[in-house]
Amino acid sequence: MRAHEAGALHGNDASPSWLPYPADVNALLPGLWSQTTRRGADGALEVGGVSVADIAREVGTPAMILDEADFRARARRFRDAFAEAFRPLAGADIYYAGKSFLCGAVARWVDEDGLGLDVCTGGELAVALRAGFPAERLAMHGNNKSEAEIRRALQAGVGRLVIDSLDEIEQVSAIAADLGVRARVMLRITTGVEAHTHEFIATAHEDQKFGISLSAGDALEAVRRTLAASSSLELVGLHSHIGSQIFDVGGFEVAARRVLGLVREVRDELGHEIAHLDLGGGFGVMYNTQHTPKSPEELATGISSIVEKECHELDLTVPRVAFEPGRAIAGPSTQTLYGVGTVKDVALGGPHHRLYVSVDGGMSDNIRTALYDADYSCLLAGRVSDVVPAVVRVVGKHCESGDIVVKDEYLPADVHRGDLISVPVTGAYCYSLASNYNHVPRPPVVAVRDGELRTIVRRETEDDLLALDVG
Repeated sequence: MRAHEAGALHGNDASPSWLPYPADVNALLPGLWSQTTRRGADGALEVGGVSVADIAREVGTPAMILDEADFRARARRFRDAFAEAFRPLAGADIYYAGKSFLCGAVARWVDEDGLGLDVCTGGELAVALRAGFPAERLAMHGNNKSEAEIRRALQAGVGRLVIDSLDEIEQVSAIAADLGVRARVMLRITTGVEAHTHEFIATAHEDQKFGISLSAGDALEAVRRTLAASSSLELVGLHSHIGSQIFDVGGFEVAARRVLGLVREVRDELGHEIAHLDLGGGFGVMYNTQHTPKSPEELATGISSIVEKECHELDLTVPRVAFEPGRAIAGPSTQTLYGVGTVKDVALGGPHHRLYVSVDGGMSDNIRTALYDADYSCLLAGRVSDVVPAVVRVVGKHCESGDIVVKDEYLPADVHRGDLISVPVTGAYCYSLASNYNHVPRPPVVAVRDGELRTIVRRETEDDLLALDVG
């Protein structure tokens, strides 16, 4: 708790130290909202030229509102920034990480804008193929791919299949031989880098499920086995992904140095030149005022300098590189619109209290707060207010005390039943992680652009839920 900077008669003194008191509780904080989000003449938020009030009337709440122009601009910006930074070297490719959010419309946008697409399950592969995404620009991940998933990926002709274990080398080789194809594969290498992020989204330290260990010597053995199976496997390159929600390039420097050391070892001991290196994604986004993400241009310039320097010091030919942004493209493009129900003023002891604002969604459409202790922001979306701000906790309708959407934020103290509030930066890992907990149907995803709204993922219904119940 902290004393309120505007004085004891203002606010409810329940805000954490990092949360600044708003100069204007109705204002949109730069960096949090998609590029077409603004206040309309009536005070309601507009996205892509469409009022959230109209969206609520047409499709109901909760609803995820995807700003198509914003999503596609971010994708192209990553594509162009990395292409330009690596142009003097061997070039760079951008693969959109479909696990952050994927549907048919998104797959088509990614295709039209010239990016590759990274999928990690048979279901994601099915979405991409149904959308007509070119298989040669698909990358297939997964730490425990089934035989059916591998077979389908190879039959489709995916451009790269990322092998995650020594066992999988033999598995993929056998399936490729049975199909009479030569699988284009990359080896995912665990570099031992401790990314400074939540432990559940750090993916390159040793004690976790992903990849082939570099320190244990398994990585060189994996290359040796892959090259030995050259009749059915083509070693495209190496892959390294250090985690998610990363705000600096320091981790990439260490990871690049270690994986490029393996590239030199492969060259010197096995006589094979590694031509491609995928350094993954994990670029962070701004969820609130604590976060200061770098621009795609800053990331591309910084990482290209790292790769060039490390290759020079190791006397290596610079490989062509690839990156897999997902959150940094999808996250800020989308906001979730909720309807307010119950509002409770809860005493916290002494003079402190907090408004609990219950909405018609919750952890079924955004599990990240409960799962990762994630912090989100929010705004009163349907109107503006000149009432003094109060610290609120936005909570859902589920039977869990951990069903929290926004832990701490300022909203006008007159927020009440029937209001609309919007939570920004929900485009990544919200719908993808959505569930039917308490048998609550998942919300729709609507795309807005140039004053038009179209549903790209429809709202689930009770009929959908009951259709699976065959008992």
